[in-house]
Amino acid sequence: MADLLSKAKQKITPSWRDILSPEFSKSYFTNLEKFLFEEYSSNKKIYPPLSNIFRSFSSPEFHEVKVIILGQDPYHSEKTANGLAFSVDEGKKIPPSLVNIFKELSNDLNTGLPESGCLELWAQQGVLLLNTVLTVQSGVPESHKGVGWEQFTLFVLKQISDNLMNCVFMFWGSKAQRYADLVDSTKHLILSAAHPSPLSAHKGFFGCRHFSRANRYLADMNRDTIKWDIICKDSRQYGMEFE
Repeated sequence: MADLLSKAKQKITPSWRDILSPEFSKSYFTNLEKFLFEEYSSNKKIYPPLSNIFRSFSSPEFHEVKVIILGQDPYHSEKTANGLAFSVDEGKKIPPSLVNIFKELSNDLNTGLPESGCLELWAQQGVLLLNTVLTVQSGVPESHKGVGWEQFTLFVLKQISDNLMNCVFMFWGSKAQRYADLVDSTKHLILSAAHPSPLSAHKGFFGCRHFSRANRYLADMNRDTIKWDIICKDSRQYGMEFE
């Protein structure tokens, strides 16, 4: 059981490993590992795959983080979650929340729509795609809420706020916004909006222009901006399939 997450932890980059290793030895995380052992060893389907639990910490390196997009828990539908918040693997249908993210991206930056829901190219540029809860049972949203992941996420966000400068934190939805008080607003930019879910996107996510606002701030701080549109092409031309 002690080695349950060993393979998953192998994906963590050296700089993140230095940050996270002390946290892995704390009692709450030991209890979390016990819980995950029972869940992944049962007949339940748990997402993402065990090897991808810590994929958010495989790219970017800690010192390369520029933007943090905070999600809730992973997609709970069949084989959708891939370990990066809001992202899905190549060839997968685009979940509704990600459809709305792409619509806002297109309207904000006047681009086409992405041909894939994989956000790895954002991560490679310094975008940390992190969920507040890193695992979920298939078909049961928030099923792993309150088992320790939230404390882990608090630690991660506090480390970024305290030890880095001039990052952009995007908090989408009320659950993500609970973490905003952790961030030192004198050192970083905090952007808040409604969650991109179809249930709430029209209540303030559409029109938030977070992508352009993030790049404007990064440029003002003499940091390289994010090529958000690196994943964008005309979906009509490429036959993109949305749910």
